[in-house]
Amino acid sequence: MDYEEITNAYSREQELEMSAALPVLMRKVYVWMSLALVITGITAYFVAHNETLLMALVTNQVLFWGLVIGELALVIGLSAAINRLSLTTATLMFVLYSIVNGATMSFIFLAYTASSITNVFFITAGTFAAMALFGYFTKIDLSAIGKYLMMALIGIIIATIVNIFTKSAGLTVVLNYLGVLVFVGLTAYDAQKIKNMLLMAPDAGEAAQKVALLGALSLYLDFINLFLYLLRILGARRD
Repeated sequence: MDYEEITNAYSREQELEMSAALPVLMRKVYVWMSLALVITGITAYFVAHNETLLMALVTNQVLFWGLVIGELALVIGLSAAINRLSLTTATLMFVLYSIVNGATMSFIFLAYTASSITNVFFITAGTFAAMALFGYFTKIDLSAIGKYLMMALIGIIIATIVNIFTKSAGLTVVLNYLGVLVFVGLTAYDAQKIKNMLLMAPDAGEAAQKVALLGALSLYLDFINLFLYLLRILGARRD
């Protein structure tokens, strides 16, 4: 057997290993993401229906902004230190983030009717699933589109901050629709990016599972933001 045959045999062996690991890792991505969404939903509902906790969030600005800053710290810390953290610690940080995010999202139960929240959730789930499947199976390279989407997201964040002071109703509507388009695109982009990253994993060991966990976090954020933008457009507000 010459060198080329040995190389080809090794490549085929690696492909078999990757094809075996990929389904396991992708399943973990969506299981972690789904569990995080469940935790967030339960937390938001519990806080919204607990008068003591809700009043504490409404009346104590230090507590509310502390939770917001804590969310940012958890996401940045988890993303930046993933290689130094154990899988257990990283998973616990993801769970903690889901809980804190649920607490800050509890206000949607005050602003929107329960039926409209439910309807928008299922609309979001269907849209998310369609775009995630597209990103996973498409042969089109979405990396270039992803760069433009990230630039658009930065623009939306800046415009949203400016609109806090200008309070333009027209700009709010435009930003909501742009937000939906951006996160629809990012869902497909992230699904493809996660698949490509996990394809390089030789097995489903801890290192690969950390990549899968970060992938779950990315898709979780896509889902949550898509849901919130759709809720602002389609949600029925309470009287």
